[in-house]
Amino acid sequence: MSVQESAFRGFANPVDPSPAELRAWAYQPDSVPLQSMPQDWDLLVSGDRLIATLFDLAMDRSCPARRFALHCLYIYAADGIRTNFRAHPKRRLRKLVEQAEQYGDELMVTWAHNTRVLLAKPDLFDYHDWCEGGLVRKSRRLG
Repeated sequence: MSVQESAFRGFANPVDPSPAELRAWAYQPDSVPLQSMPQDWDLLVSGDRLIATLFDLAMDRSCPARRFALHCLYIYAADGIRTNFRAHPKRRLRKLVEQAEQYGDELMVTWAHNTRVLLAKPDLFDYHDWCEGGLVRKSRRLG
């Protein structure tokens, strides 16, 4: 039985979910609505520990929580770039960008493009776009 088929029973600690819990929730997001999660949960889960899981979820077109995972990728990229990679390793972000460019659909290629633009021009950072979901709700390529 895959994670997608098993029943999600909730988070042991919603502030610090395991990759397996996050993956299980992402395929049954109505089981624990985002509104019931701790404040700024998106910021809490957008770290190095869960980024590979979030990337996999964002790459999966059939994942019900795909837009949430993509939103977290935008947060992760901006956090790394804005801290000059003190928050997250530059190598990891570059690897994710390359994978998105090579294997991703339009949403993921756009995320990769926007991340490369922000890398080249960090002054283009806009909190609403990168951390509040603006680039997910209104997908566009930055120039």
